[in-house]
Amino acid sequence: QVQLVESGGGLVQAGGSLRLSCAASGRTFSSSAMGWFRQAPRKEREFVAAINWNGASTYYADSVKGRFTISRDSAKSTVYLQMNNLKFEDTAVYYCAVEKTFGVLSRPTGWDYWGQGTQVTVSS
Repeated sequence: QVQLVESGGGLVQAGGSLRLSCAASGRTFSSSAMGWFRQAPRKEREFVAAINWNGASTYYADSVKGRFTISRDSAKSTVYLQMNNLKFEDTAVYYCAVEKTFGVLSRPTGWDYWGQGTQVTVSS
């Protein structure tokens, strides 16, 4: 059974940093894309970042470009999201997603596995 376990969320002041981790278990994902999405209250789930199977290509939402960095450790089946210079509007529940089977990376549909989410709260 595949499980994605996220960690690293919390409360931080604006301008601060957090590092999210998402560890996958149950099978190997060394040939799968991995990504992060977020969902704020009363808003739709939105794309944050994605990384291809070997880490050679990364993709970011315009709102986080230059502040967030996605990376992966395929040997550990883990994807990371380093978030710097956090803003109040980054407050959301952050979800990791693994293995894109159809559609573009930035759309939530087509990702096979999702984590349970971790709360990130940025105080202004």
